[in-house]
Amino acid sequence: MEKVLVKADIRSETGKGSARSLRRKNLLPAVMYGLGKSVTLKLDMKEIQKLIYAGAGEHALITLELNEGNSRTSEHPVLIKEYQKEPLTDELLHVDLLEVSLEKIIKVTVPIVIIKEPAGIKLGGIMQHRVREVEVECLPTQIPDKIEIDAGNVEIGHSLHVSDIPSQEGIKIVTDPSEVILSVTAPKEEVTAAPAEAEAAEPEVLKAKGKAEEEAPPKEQKGK
Repeated sequence: MEKVLVKADIRSETGKGSARSLRRKNLLPAVMYGLGKSVTLKLDMKEIQKLIYAGAGEHALITLELNEGNSRTSEHPVLIKEYQKEPLTDELLHVDLLEVSLEKIIKVTVPIVIIKEPAGIKLGGIMQHRVREVEVECLPTQIPDKIEIDAGNVEIGHSLHVSDIPSQEGIKIVTDPSEVILSVTAPKEEVTAAPAEAEAAEPEVLKAKGKAEEEAPPKEQKGK
């Protein structure tokens, strides 16, 4: 697993005004939780944006290099616990980091990547991709970037389940094994409605005409 290094400084100032001031300087306010403490931090905005927008979420183990002042630094293994974005501009506003022990098993979410197009698609089938990530338990150093699953043999009317994911040493999948990752269904046939027969409307017309004739008063007969 590739080591991801992020540098951080201790942040003493807090509050909304301070946070806005940091963001104007391309710094991101953050908090590191875990191991019985919390520390307020400031991170390089572009560095974190690149990491998050590249698809690295809570499954990416980050080595946080913390500048504690007086030329002292310390390294902390962390995961991205949560982050906030401005809805309109998509700008990052804040990030929470979770410090973890490298010797304790944790539970994280890992994305599923489908490799090879299902055989049923080539025959006109339609693929429905349902489960796009799974929860796994492993040591922080063994968190996979992704889990690949081969769908090349999936025919029309068949599916792949979580139980079909190949096992990996040190990684336990805790998502329900019966969950369907993808399925290939037959294409829906278009049903064309039969044109209405013109004769279907005629009985009503005739009935209305007959009724009108029955209700019409009889003509007077001329005397002989």
